[in-house]
Amino acid sequence: MALIAFLPCSPQVSTRPVSGVVTDKRGNTLTGAVVLLENTQDLTIRSFITQKDGHYHFEGLNSEVDFTLKAHYKTWWSHTQTLSKFNESKNPEIKLVIPID
Repeated sequence: MALIAFLPCSPQVSTRPVSGVVTDKRGNTLTGAVVLLENTQDLTIRSFITQKDGHYHFEGLNSEVDFTLKAHYKTWWSHTQTLSKFNESKNPEIKLVIPID
């Protein structure tokens, strides 16, 4: 039993996904919108291009870090949304709205 105390401990990092849909002001889904996901701790950015249904999905996000999301479509941008480390949802969904008609 004494040997167990000397074994190195590696911290377990829990991960989670985030998903959502990109729409215009009227609620129409936007095909080909680019969703940018930024890790606020190390400033890395991942991207996803929406398909016909306007949905996006990112996996393997560190649940102890805040992330920001925003979408770009042609010349328009959505407002930035935050996925907080305090959001305890196991499968959070964030809708991004591009302010076009």
